[in-house]
Amino acid sequence: MLQKTKGIALKTTNYSESSIVAQIFTENLGLQSYLINGARKPKAKIHINMLQPLHLLDMVVYVKEGSNLQRIKEAHPAPALVQIPLDIKKSAVALFLNEILYKVLKHQHPDPQLFHFVFQSILWLDQTNLSIQNFHLCFLMKLSRFLGYLPSTTSQSKPFFDLMEGRFTDSLPAHSYALQEPHTSLFHSILSSSYENSADIAIKHNDRIYILQQIINFYKLHADNFGAVNSLEVLEEIFH
Repeated sequence: MLQKTKGIALKTTNYSESSIVAQIFTENLGLQSYLINGARKPKAKIHINMLQPLHLLDMVVYVKEGSNLQRIKEAHPAPALVQIPLDIKKSAVALFLNEILYKVLKHQHPDPQLFHFVFQSILWLDQTNLSIQNFHLCFLMKLSRFLGYLPSTTSQSKPFFDLMEGRFTDSLPAHSYALQEPHTSLFHSILSSSYENSADIAIKHNDRIYILQQIINFYKLHADNFGAVNSLEVLEEIFH
């Protein structure tokens, strides 16, 4: 049967000489794998360029129950990204977020609220003229709410943050997965910030790298088989 859905492109894999398999996070069907014949041909109806990381789509798809590989009848950019493909900083952030999303959405069932959050976050990144140097930090912590492990912000005055327990504490935990000042306060600012206000959080380059590494550790502690983040080094270099 046919169904309309919005989608967010995550990953493409070559399937044959001109065909691909595209991993697309859809609003109505969750994460799906789509076989697209001829996507690498110059005059393809659904061209591989349309499926670059985090590109937004309107689709009409075939839904075949029990199949691991679905097909797309129609796909159109909706809307087409303007700045992300051309701006080196925004491109680097998009690649990083794309890698994180692909890791945590592996077994994702339909979740319209999560889809809407990611969709609107990509639009904000594409359209904003504000500084985006802290955007990825805020995105990761906002995303964690939808994944079920957002830390509580009620104990903001406490000097330590326990990454394993996901909470602020008065004493340093016995394990090494913890933040302490000045990083605890910076982390709390990130937790409670909007995208718009994140540009105003003053974080030194080395502190930003450290906090990002700790947020990734937080994900590794709470997400199954998270693994290494290959795009991290590029991101750190871009925001030097």
